[in-house]
This record gives sequence, structure tokens and C-alpha cells, in this order.
Amino acid sequence: MKLVKLIANLGYGSRKQVAAMFREGRVTDPQGEVLYADDAVSHADVRVDGEALDPPAGLVLMLHKPVGYTCSTRDRGRLVYDLLPPRFALRSPALSTVGRLDRDTSGLLLMTDDGLLLHRIVSPKSQLPKVYEATLASDLRGDEADIFASGTLLLESEQTPLKPARLQVLAPRHARLTLTEGRYHQVRRMFAAVGNHVDALQRISIGGLDLNGLDSGQWRALDENDLARLWHPSAQAPKST
Repeated sequence: MKLVKLIANLGYGSRKQVAAMFREGRVTDPQGEVLYADDAVSHADVRVDGEALDPPAGLVLMLHKPVGYTCSTRDRGRLVYDLLPPRFALRSPALSTVGRLDRDTSGLLLMTDDGLLLHRIVSPKSQLPKVYEATLASDLRGDEADIFASGTLLLESEQTPLKPARLQVLAPRHARLTLTEGRYHQVRRMFAAVGNHVDALQRISIGGLDLNGLDSGQWRALDENDLARLWHPSAQAPKST
């Protein structure tokens, strides 16, 4: 791929704008030598204004989503894309969220421009456990773990029971819930089904990945070791009996 197209696809500007960057000497190698649009140079050896290029196509990143941000580009207000470099919104192929967290839910969110990987992660066949911590409005009554693990719980207006889920009680109004599916507002609706209300909700892990010290609003690109951990979670979801 020609350098102009490569850099434009990363969102640095249109091809015309990127061509102008070459003429202005803003595209160099690591030693500061000016590069030309037809130079054959590896991605790792290109600098724009002295900075290394953003990761190439196939980018996967993890974001610690704060409360108040939405995952849809169609919504008004604050979007998760606002937490990333502005040019990330202009990448081609486009960077998409892997599933969604609602506006009032914080925690681990994956994003990628790899459509095949995205569909593999969200597919029900993946069985990737997703772990949430919930702060509740009322004390747990004691039978929630058995109900959630039964594989028979029906959510309102649905006809298919939920897959078994694991509930760990951390405090009378604080619980950790592990799911292997991702229905609309599932955690909130599960607690509503047993007569409770979720006051605060955070996703703390997906597969073998967790927030790993990321502060709210921070993000980082994932490497091959991270992706390997994604598919090898340390905790397995409960099975039906």
C-alpha cells in the first residue's frame, strides 16, 4: 500500500491533505529523514510530525468507559469516541465498539476495526465470560445465585431463558455477576426480575482481559499477548445441570 493511502486510512487526513504533509516534510523516518510518497517503508519506520504512526488496520483496543458516555455514534452528547484521538473516528476500516455498554454503565469496552474479530467475540458461540460488579438498591435476599445459575430465568417480554450465570455475593448490596451472553440491559433486567434495582454497574473483565490498571477514560492498544489472554479466561462460566 502506498504511504499516502496508508496514512490517510489511519485518519490523518484526506489523501490530498496527506500528500500536502509529504510536500511539507512532515513525514519522516525514525532518524528524521524526509520520506516521499512512493518510498517503500514499513509501517513501524514512518513518523508524522516526529510521532510514530497509529497502529495499522487490525487495531484492537481496550477502553475504561466512564459513566455518561454512549457507544453509538448516532446518539447526542458524550461518545466513547471522544476519549480517543480525533483521527481514530476517521480510520478506514472504521473503528467500532465490540458490543455496547449503556450510558450509565462503566468499565471495560473493547473496540476494533477488524470485523471478523468483532463478530467472533460477540457471537454466542464464543462463550466468552463477561464479569460485572453491581451495586444494588436493596439487600440481596439469598436465592439470587440459584435463580441465575438455573438456566430457566426468563426476562420480561422474552421467550428464551437466560443461560446459566454465576453470582458472587460481595456484600449485602454488592455482587459480581458472570455472563456468557449479552442481551439488552441484561444485568439490570436480571436483578429487576428478582425484585431489585441496580444503582451502579461496571464491567470488570471480558474473557481473560480486565481493566489492568486503566483509569476511567484511559485506553490502550492490545498486543498479541493480550488477545491470547482474551480467549483463555481464568474463570469459566457455570454450566447447566
